[in-house]
Amino acid sequence: QVQLVESGGGLVEPGGSLRLSCAASGRFFSSNAMGWYRQAPGKERELVATITMGGSTNYADSVKGRFTISRDNAKNTVYLQMNSLKPEDTAVYICSLQGPRADYWGQGTQVTVSS
Repeated sequence: QVQLVESGGGLVEPGGSLRLSCAASGRFFSSNAMGWYRQAPGKERELVATITMGGSTNYADSVKGRFTISRDNAKNTVYLQMNSLKPEDTAVYICSLQGPRADYWGQGTQVTVSS
């Protein structure tokens, strides 16, 4: 089965930075798009950023200019560089891999932005 393992979450002060990583393993096509979602308590899962194999990206308006998504196809890994973090960025961040019928999801990693 496909497995997605996130890392890099933690506690950071407002204005700080974190880099999340997501390593994919199992049976999948590296050409599939990957992305990051986040979910805060009481809110629906929100798309943060996506990236295709060719490097095309898109971002939520709330993170544009602060976050950067990238991928290393040889390592089957996607990254999310988060700069200028705000308290409203606090959420569980979840890695996603496009599947043939539905997306695959990681277990999530907690990001908390607080002073």
